[in-house]
Amino acid sequence: MPRINEKVSYWMLVVPALAIMVVFYIVPVLGIWKIAFTEPQTGVDNFVAMANSSAVKTSFVITFRVAAITTIGCLTLGYIVAYAISNYASRLTPLMVVLVILPFWVSVLIRSFSWIVLLGRSGIVNDALRGAGVIDSPLRLMHNELGVLIAMIHVMLPFAILPMLTNMRGISGAYVQAARSLGAGEWTAFRQVYFPQTLPGVMSGALLVFVLSLGFFVTPALLGGGRVLMISEYITYQIQEFLNWGLGSALSVGLLVATALVLLIAARFVNLRAALLERK
Repeated sequence: MPRINEKVSYWMLVVPALAIMVVFYIVPVLGIWKIAFTEPQTGVDNFVAMANSSAVKTSFVITFRVAAITTIGCLTLGYIVAYAISNYASRLTPLMVVLVILPFWVSVLIRSFSWIVLLGRSGIVNDALRGAGVIDSPLRLMHNELGVLIAMIHVMLPFAILPMLTNMRGISGAYVQAARSLGAGEWTAFRQVYFPQTLPGVMSGALLVFVLSLGFFVTPALLGGGRVLMISEYITYQIQEFLNWGLGSALSVGLLVATALVLLIAARFVNLRAALLERK
């Protein structure tokens, strides 16, 4: 009898979650797949057009390049921040963690507009550089890939810091101390003892940032000014401006498949289940 009650309780918890996922996620995704194969006519014409379009290929290249550089930038800066919090800021750890989480309480739209104020031709950065006599004319810091990357790294940075911080806080300092007591230098102990133990957190943060960056829309649209056309913005143009629902849906399917391939490739190198559990 207790086993039956456990099974009933289990399914009472699982079924509502599955129902919500099916209704609000699976059904809309299947609808997009249907439109991709049926609009404006049944067949694979939309996918053929997508494969033959140089603009689509360029947009995918830009998307993956921006996502990759954003990931590298976030890992580099995020590792330094996570390392400092977990090893050198014991008394200030709660405050530092709050500062890392604080951007989640501010809209992405507001943060992106803030970068426009900072990087514009008459923005704070250009005005400061001209006031200091460093430059004579404004630098072009936005409406290009540079501005998109700066803003994207800022927005995505917490997603890299938190998994690495969680991982680092679970590493015992005894390992490094043992290496130092056996004659290893500080850099050698870090490189051969500490850093390998942080790789699960690094890979988890890299995967999270890269996948989120692939489908990001607001920041590239605002900072790119239509000149850095990532695939999410290209999809928006096709549907809203040209009312080309078939091609827009086919592009969405292509992005979904590309993201799934990234996860499959990552699964060969990272235990995704363990990474997600560690992040929790």
